[in-house]
Amino acid sequence: MRRERVADDIYVFISERYAQVAMGVITTEEGAIVIDSSPFPSETKEVVDFISSRVPQGVRYVINTHHHADHTYGNYLFPEAEIIAHRGCREAMAQAGAQALDRAKAENPELAEIELRLPDITFDKELFIHLGARQLRLIHTPSHTPDTIIVMVEGDKILFTGDLVMPVPYIVYGDPDQFRAALDFVQELKPENIVQGHGDILLRGELRQDLQDSICYLDNIRDKARELVEKGASPRELAAIDIESCGKSRIPLDGLVKQLHQANLAFLYKKYKAQKQSGR
Repeated sequence: MRRERVADDIYVFISERYAQVAMGVITTEEGAIVIDSSPFPSETKEVVDFISSRVPQGVRYVINTHHHADHTYGNYLFPEAEIIAHRGCREAMAQAGAQALDRAKAENPELAEIELRLPDITFDKELFIHLGARQLRLIHTPSHTPDTIIVMVEGDKILFTGDLVMPVPYIVYGDPDQFRAALDFVQELKPENIVQGHGDILLRGELRQDLQDSICYLDNIRDKARELVEKGASPRELAAIDIESCGKSRIPLDGLVKQLHQANLAFLYKKYKAQKQSGR
């Protein structure tokens, strides 16, 4: 894990194994708060060791920004902590998490020791956490998934967004209109720094433009997918719409963004074609 210090006692750990997925650590005199947990036990254990060496009180809370495995599988490595998430996160994990974990273990023996641990505390719209001198504001922002939340570290105005903010928006698990509205809301919060769900930390001087680029990207892929549907074009023509023509770079996340972009287009094409066929 690559470790970066964002502010006094606020750290970000970025995976060097899976899509640069990020974990956050906030240390206080009353214990630590962890935001998301890595899918690989070895990486989450690095974070556990880091906290153990600096915070004798241990981890009080682990916050899951949404239910996906790359943000929740490490929960079990914080046995003394309370897990906090949106109500929909717990519901999704309870419904399909065990089966998904069994499949993941069959594909990757390194995951054999993982035990699915569901959130202990859930909320619907907003929740405040107070620990030491820190106050965190947790806000439901349906976007990447219906249960996505963001976490604002008040005072420092550092915003952990989960997969709401990534090098390219990934919309296939959520609603595109809600996604756009959530990005608008993030702009209104005026954060100093943004910790993305995947990728590098966004600094004050760049985050406003990055958020605007993501909003424009959503508008562009919507228009391009809808245009193909209206023309009666084959979905094979989606491959000709490259990510750069929609306003994003193909370089981040070791090129993974190109796959996410094509998945976004396919999702929208299917959505708009179904609407057209139903007369909506």
